[in-house]
Amino acid sequence: MKISSRLTVLFATAGLALSSCQTTNPYTGDAQRSKALTGSVIGGLLGAGIGSLTGEGSTDRRQKAMVGAGIGILAGGGIGAYMDKQEAELRRELEGSGVGVSRNGNQIALVMPGDVTFSTGSATISGEFYATLDSVATVLNKYNQTLVDITGHTDSVGQRNYNYRLSESRASSVAGYLQSRKVNSTRFRVTGQGPDSPVATNNSASGRQANRRVTIQLAPLT
Repeated sequence: MKISSRLTVLFATAGLALSSCQTTNPYTGDAQRSKALTGSVIGGLLGAGIGSLTGEGSTDRRQKAMVGAGIGILAGGGIGAYMDKQEAELRRELEGSGVGVSRNGNQIALVMPGDVTFSTGSATISGEFYATLDSVATVLNKYNQTLVDITGHTDSVGQRNYNYRLSESRASSVAGYLQSRKVNSTRFRVTGQGPDSPVATNNSASGRQANRRVTIQLAPLT
């Protein structure tokens, strides 16, 4: 996706995210925008947007930035043990949340179903999913020696350009929320793949539902 298109996605996502930054005034009972949450979401989306603009081939840059920030690298037998502990905590924190946790070697994948995380056609995170993302952020902050790839996916229904924009906006929303919970965005790579990486057939309702998702891939800093 061109940089201009990604900037359009970024600011459109910011607008969508702001609609969820509402609180109730305890004295008047009126709805009002939460300045703290608004600031954190905008800051998170901008940080995530920078990650998405420079996402391709960014692993080496992220590694250098993390090391430069004083985050130590993992080496030898300590890598597996580190990822074992992180996996165990993620499984415990996310049990019953609807988020899938899988492991392939020293990489951990979290799969967030679209119907759980977002309303149909929206990049605004569902309010009931905040607690789940809070749990993810808690573990990511504890295990800060991992790279975090956040990728949005859609089914094949509708126009491809719309699906790409939606998938990237949803990934950016998740990244922005995690950053608002103090996860260092230097670790992020944020992308949208639209319908290009299905995990099931798009010829059935259940298959299309499985394809609508955001994935978070965790890899050790080595």
